[in-house]
Amino acid sequence: MNVLSLFDGVSCGKLALDRAGIHVDNYYASEIDKYAIKISKKNYPDIIRLGDVEKWKEWLLPKIDLILAGSPCQGFSFAGKQLAFDDPRSKLFFTFIDIAMHHATDNPTLKFLLENVKMKKEYRDVISEYIGCEPIEINSALVSAQNRKRLYWTNIPVEQPEDRGIYLKDIVLQNTIP
Repeated sequence: MNVLSLFDGVSCGKLALDRAGIHVDNYYASEIDKYAIKISKKNYPDIIRLGDVEKWKEWLLPKIDLILAGSPCQGFSFAGKQLAFDDPRSKLFFTFIDIAMHHATDNPTLKFLLENVKMKKEYRDVISEYIGCEPIEINSALVSAQNRKRLYWTNIPVEQPEDRGIYLKDIVLQNTIP
């Protein structure tokens, strides 16, 4: 399996695939944040790093089976100025669309997973129209000690996870050094 991770961050997509027991032959990552890249390199030195997502037309990639992406959220976040697609960072969503469409021509069974913040319905509807599916909202509080509502657009069957009842005290106590 060839995976392309856009806006890769610290390569949590690779971590999730590993934990799910999904074998990946090649993991290609596009990230520009030097601190995120440093952590990713320490944890996953075998990742093939592509650099800036805006230079994607220069990439020579094999058939991609899965695209993971979490395009910048600043323009969509309720905590921000609500610039949506007028925010240059959030406009990178359209770069994701261009890349996904390009790879779908080589692989009609291409799978994708796009993550972003909970946002106004009007922004969500635009993204859904471009992607061709509605998102599923999942709160990380179901599986971690963090309350973090996120939207996931995907053509992979996804179900709402069961609440594991994990609280911050469980993590703090578990990681306390005697």
